[in-house]
Amino acid sequence: MQSSLPPFHCSYTPAMAELIAQLNCSLILSTYQAGKVIFLSSDGERIIQLPRTFNTPMGVAIKNNLLAIACKEQVIISANSPDLAWNYPVKPNCYDSMFVPRAIYFTGLLSMHDLAWVEDSLVGVNTQFSCLCLIDHTFNFKPIWKPSFITSLQHEDRCHLNGMAVDGKKIRYVTALGETDTPEGWRTHKTTGGVLIDLENNASVLRNLPMPHSPRIINDELYLLLSATGEVVKAETEAGNYEVVNRLNGFVRGMSHYGDYLFVATSKLRKTHIFGDLESAQRKDLICGITAIYLPTGAIVGQLVYENSCDEIYDVMVLPEKRRPNILRVDQDIHRYALVIPETTYWTVPPKGL
Repeated sequence: MQSSLPPFHCSYTPAMAELIAQLNCSLILSTYQAGKVIFLSSDGERIIQLPRTFNTPMGVAIKNNLLAIACKEQVIISANSPDLAWNYPVKPNCYDSMFVPRAIYFTGLLSMHDLAWVEDSLVGVNTQFSCLCLIDHTFNFKPIWKPSFITSLQHEDRCHLNGMAVDGKKIRYVTALGETDTPEGWRTHKTTGGVLIDLENNASVLRNLPMPHSPRIINDELYLLLSATGEVVKAETEAGNYEVVNRLNGFVRGMSHYGDYLFVATSKLRKTHIFGDLESAQRKDLICGITAIYLPTGAIVGQLVYENSCDEIYDVMVLPEKRRPNILRVDQDIHRYALVIPETTYWTVPPKGL
């Protein structure tokens, strides 16, 4: 049955399409397994997908007009131009935003996970070197913080640092799969050794977590995902515990919020995946998709499920006030024809057939 479906075929509840349209936004998700960045938009009844090929995309960061994507060896930064979107030669008067490549940073093989804009700086979770780093034009990366238990910056993925939560103008929390200081030492107790670290005192405030990912500060409260159990939780750092908001059928990783709603990504896990040996990975009811949760009650209000092509999602982000976004890839010539200057924009040559 699946072989007869078009690539990236998905099913979704009517409420999911209605919600995205009601919020006047789109979603962007990254799937390194399929090598795609996918925009999800809605006309109120249908969800419209726009997949674009990127090399192993993971963390996504959005700030005003800028979109950053962490790829296998690079971080790509694009800027939105609505004027280019409306005059897009391939499909005019269709898109309301057009993200055009502006810079590529050659980071090397860092297994960069979460990305975030912190004021004017782009910060990445450098998983291979167990640190947070700045993305800049001088070095492959510039380390700015490491956990207190990491004694040396080595390309050894010592604790599987993966997520960060930004509080205003600073990074407040990070997640890791272990408090370990040896090459891939976190693997020994990967389903029970996870930690949440408070950067203010560089100390773990929650321990023994089942594979924590995607910490996010929402309305001054801290939420994160416990991937091994499928739980969305609200952390009580002073008490040293957490409250379960909901439990989803999948490996939860990737979370964004808008208004009163959370959008949470779930994945299946391939047997060849780094986490493919988990007991939960053998379950037949796991889904890959996006689930919308109404935060005041924790209730699921909408869902999108992939039926082929996409089995694993890393990140999901909300694009506010974008009803039909597009993005130009760096490996196709069409972006070379798009020119943006302070006063106007140009498509210099109509790129036929692209």
